Amino acid sequence: MSNTKKWYVVYTKPRWEKKVAVLLTDKGVENYCPLNRVSKKWSDRKKVVLEPLFKGYVFVALAISNKWEVKNTEGILNFVHWNGKPAVVKEKEINTIKKFLQEFDDIKVTNSKLLPDDEVEIKQGVLMNFKGIVLEVTGNSATVKIEGMGLTLTAIFDKKNLEKILLI
Repeated sequence: MSNTKKWYVVYTKPRWEKKVAVLLTDKGVENYCPLNRVSKKWSDRKKVVLEPLFKGYVFVALAISNKWEVKNTEGILNFVHWNGKPAVVKEKEINTIKKFLQEFDDIKVTNSKLLPDDEVEIKQGVLMNFKGIVLEVTGNSATVKIEGMGLTLTAIFDKKNLEKILLI
């Protein structure tokens, strides 16, 4: 077993991210629960609250030999795995998240998976900058319906050439 500290990700019970961070700190385990400053509006007031940036996740820095001590912490469900091993996060990525949170408030984390009925913009090729609706997603390609000039075109695009249009 390696005694080198690396950053890992643990999956927590819903809405337990901050509690898990406190419990890990109490155990002397280095951890990071990125908190996002979000403006909340109620009927009678407005307030800035700190919410976990990644719902259900906390980063922990430890030697993998200490994995069981961490996994037995109340509120932790498991380590996030990649290829059958606990997923390692680079220190550089942790620092990037920290810098980003220092500079910006009210950050939105989005999942860019394409789904049928998503509105997309084509980013490359003859139809570049045209907008369309995803009809079907298969592997690395998506079938997109493009309407214009009284015609409906359907074409298959590589997903990397499509950008999901986010409604704000």
